Amino acid sequence: MQKKKLWLIFAVIIVVILGFLIWLAPNATVGSNQGPIRSSAQNTTGLLPAASDLPHASGLPFVSNSQQDTEVNCQLVLDQSNRLVVNEQTRNCFEYFITQYGEKNIDQIKQDFKAYIQQGYQEPALKQILDLWTRYIDYRVQLGSLKEPSLNKEDPEYYRKIFALMKTLRSQFFSDYEVDGLFGAENTYHEYTLDRMSIMADQSLTEVQKAQKLKELFAQLPEDWKENLEQLSKLEDLRKLTSDIKARGGSAEEIRQMRQNLVGAEATVRLEKLDQDRNNWKSRVNTYLEQRDSILNSNMSQDAQQQAIQKLRDQQFNNSQEQLRLGAFETTHDTGGKLPFAD
Repeated sequence: MQKKKLWLIFAVIIVVILGFLIWLAPNATVGSNQGPIRSSAQNTTGLLPAASDLPHASGLPFVSNSQQDTEVNCQLVLDQSNRLVVNEQTRNCFEYFITQYGEKNIDQIKQDFKAYIQQGYQEPALKQILDLWTRYIDYRVQLGSLKEPSLNKEDPEYYRKIFALMKTLRSQFFSDYEVDGLFGAENTYHEYTLDRMSIMADQSLTEVQKAQKLKELFAQLPEDWKENLEQLSKLEDLRKLTSDIKARGGSAEEIRQMRQNLVGAEATVRLEKLDQDRNNWKSRVNTYLEQRDSILNSNMSQDAQQQAIQKLRDQQFNNSQEQLRLGAFETTHDTGGKLPFAD
């Protein structure tokens, strides 16, 4: 489940952090699309039955208009003592109801949640769930009172201060166990992202040193996170560090060392082969466009020009896919735009 969720967290990390400043704005809780458990074997683990399995559930307004085609996403887990196991599924359940805000007022949401839970739980779980729900609602309301730091939003410290405020607020409403269950995965990712931002913004480090520190930081992640984050984070880091080296006129050797530190020797060889292919393509396109311009600026008739251009195209790009790709460069060139070469 955690693996399915990581991509959603990554894609909206900045939005998530800033979103905490909006009262009851739905946050980027991961895994909110997971369907309810249906089988009797699964229900023996303590999962709350699906809405369709609850008595008279179909007649109760547990869903908003925009959720009519969904089932209530509330897969709460109990232990053998019939007590709630607080985890991300708990938060997903709470957020399912909270996202109805706007279509329903907060009092109606609270009533719906209580009615829904009362149909599926007995004590001591019932009291525990409703108590945690009440505190979670209060916590979400208080997020709106957090003050935005008076720092540049380009500064990693801006986001680190927001994250610190969030953690302080959570400690006021939840126990350490509850914080870990509700926000543990999100906290891990936020810490990793903020550390990456700090490394990239550290002007005392060269790009080669940044690459080494990013590699060391990545190695500290739990194993199940690495599989999901490796390609996404390393591609972004490669792009940014390569761009920085080129922008200051750095050498090819610096780029090679940076890549070796970040992704290793084998991947560096593949990247250098890709660089060579890109440079060859760029040279071929530029040569073709220059010769094409010469034809277009000649005294040849229009038909003769088109025939000459087609012959030139066929000679230099005999692959149909390359000719299709070339068309975009011709159009951009003729309109005076920047040619779309990959960096």
